Amino acid sequence: MALIEPYLRHYGVAALFLIVYLESLGAPLPGESAVIGASLLASGGQLPIEGVFLAVFIGAVLGDNTGYAIGRYGGRTVIERYGRYIGLNDQRREWIEGLYARRGTVVVVGARFVVILRQLNGIVAGMMAMGWRPFLLANMVGALLWTSVWTAAPFIFGDFFAEHFHDASLHR
Repeated sequence: MALIEPYLRHYGVAALFLIVYLESLGAPLPGESAVIGASLLASGGQLPIEGVFLAVFIGAVLGDNTGYAIGRYGGRTVIERYGRYIGLNDQRREWIEGLYARRGTVVVVGARFVVILRQLNGIVAGMMAMGWRPFLLANMVGALLWTSVWTAAPFIFGDFFAEHFHDASLHR
């Protein structure tokens, strides 16, 4: 949190948007921690909670959709060529494709709450040729739920966190 806080304080919701967008695109960034930190700052009146919510939701949806486009229009070729080096043989690839065909919307919604899946969700859905409209709808539902949880809880319970957890003191 200490690495993110100066950027949130200086650049506000623009930094938050960029962090969440890039994490949703696949970059190994602390998006969830940034959301929690920004929500704590908002609970202390240092950021507008509406701006935090919108930056997170829009960054998540746009990042995943950018990843989807990358996966859809380039990722499959890479996986077919190099997948065997990471244990993704034809049988496993077919299993993943079947999973996305059968339960793609559930996978996309749930992936938002799982660390590595959150970063790779859009790229994998695109590579597995999941339809864009079902992906978009599921992605928006997942992003809405994730954004709601990680903006509302720290914002509402900011004082409690500050009293009981040292790192939460940035809300003041």
